[in-house]
Amino acid sequence: MGRGPGYGRPLAGRRVLLTRSPDRAGAMASALAAAGAEPLLLPLIDFESARDAGTLEAALARLAAGDYAWLVVSSITTVRALKQFAAERGDSLRSLVPEGVRIATIGPSSGRVLESEGLRVDLAPEGKQSAEGLVELWAYADDGGAAGADGAGAVRVLIPQSSLAAPTLSDGLVERGWDVDVVTAYETVDYPADPARRLTAELAVGTEPRLAAEPSPAVALSPDEAQGELAAGRIDAVVAASPSAAQRICETLRPLDATRLVAIGQPTAAELRSLGVDVAATATRPTPEGIVDAVVEALLRPPRPSVPPPN
Repeated sequence: MGRGPGYGRPLAGRRVLLTRSPDRAGAMASALAAAGAEPLLLPLIDFESARDAGTLEAALARLAAGDYAWLVVSSITTVRALKQFAAERGDSLRSLVPEGVRIATIGPSSGRVLESEGLRVDLAPEGKQSAEGLVELWAYADDGGAAGADGAGAVRVLIPQSSLAAPTLSDGLVERGWDVDVVTAYETVDYPADPARRLTAELAVGTEPRLAAEPSPAVALSPDEAQGELAAGRIDAVVAASPSAAQRICETLRPLDATRLVAIGQPTAAELRSLGVDVAATATRPTPEGIVDAVVEALLRPPRPSVPPPN
């Protein structure tokens, strides 16, 4: 049987809008382009160093002193924030975490980046790659050393995270008997960030191509340009990478009825639905390949039947 012209390029001719800045969208844009799509960019959120650096510094000092059994690094942006914090003080990311502290994360991308920085990941969900998935994997504090417990009575966990992070992870661990300290490692802000405070630390394993060496295949749009493309029906799908990005999409791009919304992860999908937006597909794996699969699924899904307005 012959192969059709779209074989291996399931998104040929499709235009997909990513709501990320060029320096953080490279891997996702490249994967979409390899699948035949034309990726477009609309930067909506950005990241800055924590305004309360003293609180983060105190927590990391306690980490270095051995007060915590576990460090939870839930995103690549957290890795970047911690590395930038260390670099500004003349240290390495590896120097922040003493021997004996275990590290947990949520997905393979964060795990790969942590390991490239010389930090071993001890716990990460393989199926449900989310805060809920990590909580389900974590042991109860009195579980005698299984999974999350260390068997030595140390049951304190440090979670550095975004200023806008939901309490799902910390609440779940508290319910399992752990003492949890949450600290803001970085601020999620509207794009663009303050240049003096923007997170710019380069990671040992590139999660996105460097623009100077390997330009992103995506074209960046202004909000007005993106709105015009949507209104003209020239954007097939919009990808929301986080709940905060979902909020900004709905603030900036409504109405969204003529396109398909793709969420990365269940928390993002839940946020879109809470804002009254239909989610065409959800990427269960927060990887470029997982996102391509979700976009393909969204575009193969039959459109929702229109509901006539009441008389």
